[in-house]
Amino acid sequence: MQRTLVAILFSLVSAHAMSQTPTQFIDAAREGLALQTSANTAAWHLGEEENWAADLDAGTLVFTFANGTTATAPIQVVGTYNQDDGTFLWGWDHPSVPEPLRTHAQLAKAWGQQNGVADFTTRQVECSEDEAWSFAAVANRLGGGNGVYRGPAGSTLVFMTLGTVTLAKAKH
Repeated sequence: MQRTLVAILFSLVSAHAMSQTPTQFIDAAREGLALQTSANTAAWHLGEEENWAADLDAGTLVFTFANGTTATAPIQVVGTYNQDDGTFLWGWDHPSVPEPLRTHAQLAKAWGQQNGVADFTTRQVECSEDEAWSFAAVANRLGGGNGVYRGPAGSTLVFMTLGTVTLAKAKH
């Protein structure tokens, strides 16, 4: 079922994606992500959170702000970037990522296969953090995400796409 859903989703975006070169598609994905990030920063103060917590069982990410407000979003895990050795491990074959949270990463892999871009089809890639942002931007664009969050976990950075964000005010 999960693989069928990925195939259906990919077919919906592939026609437009195929009209661009891989470089053009990645650049457009990065531009779109920059716009989403600006909108999220303005709307709910992304980047100003005091804390974040991902629940991979629930498939959610919760941001907590100083005034007690929370922002909650469903997530997909694109992958993890290891700052110590400069490698990115894709979420589509990551031992810590539950199957339901791999869809956007799987879309990126399918895009990489169709476009002959090995960095999207190789389980672990040596790259820069900036390139990891490009991987996440492509997954976000293909999956119709509402942005990307890069959560630090020690020397590892977890790249996640965001679904619809729900805000809740602190209860006094």
